[in-house]
Amino acid sequence: MSIFDIFRRKKEIPAPWSKYYKEEELNIKIPNISMYEQVKRSKAKYPQYTAYEYFGKKVNYQKFLSQIDEAANAFRALGIKKGDIVTLCMPNVPEVLISLYGLNKIGAIANMLHPLSAEEEIKENLLSTNSEYLVMIDMFYSKIKNNITETKVKKVIFVSASNSMKLFMKIGYRLTQGRKFEKYPKNDMFLSFNSFRKKAKTVKTEINFKFGKDTPAVIIHSGGTSGTPKNVVIQNRAFILAAKQESISLKRLKPGDCCLAIMPNFHGFGLSVLMHTPLALGCYTILVPQFDSKKFDILFKKTKPTCVLGVPTLFEALSQNNNIKNLDLSFLKYAVSGGDILNSNLEEKINTYFKEHNSTAKITQGYGLSEGLAAICLAADDVNKSGSVGIPLAGNHIKIIDPSTRETLPFNEIGEICVHTKALMMGYLNNETETNEIMQVHKDGHVWLHTGDLGYMDEDGFIFYKGRAKRMIISSGYNVFPAHIEEVIENHPAVLQCTVVGVAHPYKQEVPKAFIVLKEGFHGLFIKSEIKEYCKKNLAKYMVPAEFVYRKKLPKTKLGKVDFQKLKSDIGVDDDE
Repeated sequence: MSIFDIFRRKKEIPAPWSKYYKEEELNIKIPNISMYEQVKRSKAKYPQYTAYEYFGKKVNYQKFLSQIDEAANAFRALGIKKGDIVTLCMPNVPEVLISLYGLNKIGAIANMLHPLSAEEEIKENLLSTNSEYLVMIDMFYSKIKNNITETKVKKVIFVSASNSMKLFMKIGYRLTQGRKFEKYPKNDMFLSFNSFRKKAKTVKTEINFKFGKDTPAVIIHSGGTSGTPKNVVIQNRAFILAAKQESISLKRLKPGDCCLAIMPNFHGFGLSVLMHTPLALGCYTILVPQFDSKKFDILFKKTKPTCVLGVPTLFEALSQNNNIKNLDLSFLKYAVSGGDILNSNLEEKINTYFKEHNSTAKITQGYGLSEGLAAICLAADDVNKSGSVGIPLAGNHIKIIDPSTRETLPFNEIGEICVHTKALMMGYLNNETETNEIMQVHKDGHVWLHTGDLGYMDEDGFIFYKGRAKRMIISSGYNVFPAHIEEVIENHPAVLQCTVVGVAHPYKQEVPKAFIVLKEGFHGLFIKSEIKEYCKKNLAKYMVPAEFVYRKKLPKTKLGKVDFQKLKSDIGVDDDE
């Protein structure tokens, strides 16, 4: 069947939520521009408005665009061009945005990598994306010094967390935190961000770059359908659309308002909703490189955000903080919870807290995944039902299917959530098999993203998320993929078999727990200690199992598969104890 046959067979998708939108909102158009050009339009309208805030230091759009243009020229001086992949491995510091948009201006692709990734994960990611340049926070130099020569990276640009701080904070940081980590050597391979910026002066000509909505812009990371890490390629169109969609749903968000960027830049939700969208709408983003939930109320008082998004445990931490008596939250318009289920008791508790602290905001939920640039559904203002994750954002579509037949299920019946949106990923980088597995053409002629998540839709089009069909664990808001942990542990020479399950945790929601079968001839405390240290070296800190349990064999189902439910209820005492 040709692609033309598919387009001829397309049918209109039922959308019971359409009554909540105007007709022009449902037929939302994506202009043929890049992320850089969208932010540049904000600069043209609001040159003196704040673009970002970092530890109290505010930078306006005029200065921000100058920083971006300088970075674009510096990347050009290094020989970076359209389609090249540059890895950005930083927390929420201004340099990550400056680099992102600098690369976007010249048509290069920003690969957003978690700075807490283990050294082997960083190496594998650099190899899998063919990255030749790396922009990295300097405190993690030790993670690349031993194996950077095993990658294709030609140059590493190191950013200090103090680069964009006010002068007195910069001095304080260097006298305290700056002394705690290993310094990188000064050579042709490694250079500071300040030295990198100076390279812009060597570029004498300005080129009128024009890259449209279909140009690939960003790579973020997901477990895909198998649970092993995937490189998700996102086009400019997804970011352009997301900004327009969120301006429709978050109607009270106005130019000059601000969003608190607690969620990280390497997370689709954080990068799109908390960073790019505010910048596209003339708002500003408050960059928080390291979040302390115990001081959440203090952060609120200092920054006075209009909008904040986070995981349920974050909002619970806010309600329990008592650092500031009579905290005034009258500035808060929107509070959105995502990443896990927000139970009704916590929802009521948070809303009561907001009301008692003078805010008209009510906590709502959103739903999304990396393959659709994170935000698919959103509840906001009066378009909300308690317990739901809202309705599809303008122009998005959702249906609930029977996974075995792919037939659409009736309202209020639980099945797999499938998504159709113009913000769908291009695909997994160099992985056509997994791309085709998760993105499929249905009988209606449209491409649908199979999420592997369970939920139902009511008669009004509100979506109710009911859990993960996949085995993914969410720990403190981070996606943890058991298959990846299992693969790492099973690479240890003493391990025969490993299975990882998620177990409840009092404030992290879930943590990974590993059940391990050792090979014959291996036993004892020395081996167990060695495996734990092996995990610390090869896994990000939040992926390291909270418990290691050793079994002579793992329980199986009647079909011969590992019985995950039995392992979840296992009390966790080693067989040899």
